Amino acid sequence: MKLVKMSLAAAVLLGASAFGLENVKVSGDVKVDYSTNDAGTSNLFDKGAFANSTLSGVSANQGGSQGDAALRISVTGDFMKGVSFGVTGYALSTLGLENSIVQNTFVSHAGAGLLDDTTWLGEAWVAGTMGKTTAKVGRMELDTPLAFTEKWSITPNTFDAAVLINQDLPDTTLVAARVESANNQLWGAGGTPVNEYKRFHVDGAYAFAIVNNSIKPVVFQAWYYDVVNLAKAYWLQADWDCQLVKGVKVGVQYTDATDTGVTTGVDFVPAYAAKVAYTAVPNLNVSAAYSKVDSSNAVASSAVVANTAGAQSKMYTEAWWNYGYIGQVDTTSYNVTAEYDAGIAKLGAYYTSADQATVAGNNDMKEFALTASKSFGPVDATLAYINTDANDQNVDPVTGNGSSFNTVQAYLKYNF
Repeated sequence: MKLVKMSLAAAVLLGASAFGLENVKVSGDVKVDYSTNDAGTSNLFDKGAFANSTLSGVSANQGGSQGDAALRISVTGDFMKGVSFGVTGYALSTLGLENSIVQNTFVSHAGAGLLDDTTWLGEAWVAGTMGKTTAKVGRMELDTPLAFTEKWSITPNTFDAAVLINQDLPDTTLVAARVESANNQLWGAGGTPVNEYKRFHVDGAYAFAIVNNSIKPVVFQAWYYDVVNLAKAYWLQADWDCQLVKGVKVGVQYTDATDTGVTTGVDFVPAYAAKVAYTAVPNLNVSAAYSKVDSSNAVASSAVVANTAGAQSKMYTEAWWNYGYIGQVDTTSYNVTAEYDAGIAKLGAYYTSADQATVAGNNDMKEFALTASKSFGPVDATLAYINTDANDQNVDPVTGNGSSFNTVQAYLKYNF
């Protein structure tokens, strides 16, 4: 790997010199992720029979296991003063694991079986800064409340977009963005290949925001989205670093939407959330959060701009692993989180409960997750245990009821 890194860096720097580029930096990583569960089996590592296989030709003993490997290489630099660029390439492979120990992948690859080795440009952008205004155009990661890059999987999703940021006003950041297309962030094979970018919703979307910190302990943000020919959505959030009690932080969120196009006649319902965190104890962070999505036979506003069904949410109560539950209509959710840096490892404990009152929905979910993370020089390692009890997972084909099951995951990343 060191030889590959040196050769690549030398080639990039040589090319940069030929084109007069400055401050060129090369970075990257290699990741291998693995997950297995005992859904429908009696032994977690037995792999067992898994009825809803998404891969063709999967044998009965390959069970609820997922595996993937990915390579990321990023190059950033300057064309000239005030004008920068960034390019990130990804390569994705199953390493042949589907022939032996896994049934599924973390994202869909390419080819007829969505298992082929795949390469694509995840980022290719140019940015220019003049004074306190920056414009960025191209393929990039985004971080907005209702359309953002998710980092939970083996590779992140990215967007074809244009973003304008201005900070001329004191303690204020203004944002305007146009989102054209995005790649998928679906779990496993059977979806759209991760290297395929499609139009973002019907005709793309616009986003506008103001983020203000005039009252120093409080960061307030207001977002407005125009999802063309679909909906207009809103997101309000305030995070307060409380000065009355040391280490206490409080946050509130609210989101709503109105129909403007193809969903005519369907009402969107609002969602709101609150969170209290305590960070005064050295190396310890604890928090508790509550959220509620209003009751209706409608569409939850919290999910209107999400790229895919079951996408991760920015709401405070989001689960560690089982996404897509807390944002459903008529759902009340709670989350309790504790994270501690023990020196030997960073430890985390997470509990999420999502209770959907609508009988037809039947999508109650409870999740308890434990994590341990440690870095060994350039290697980052994480082990996770997840207990899931959801009405729509691990369903008994006779009774139609879901039952709890256990998941063990391992994440390895080598940084270069």
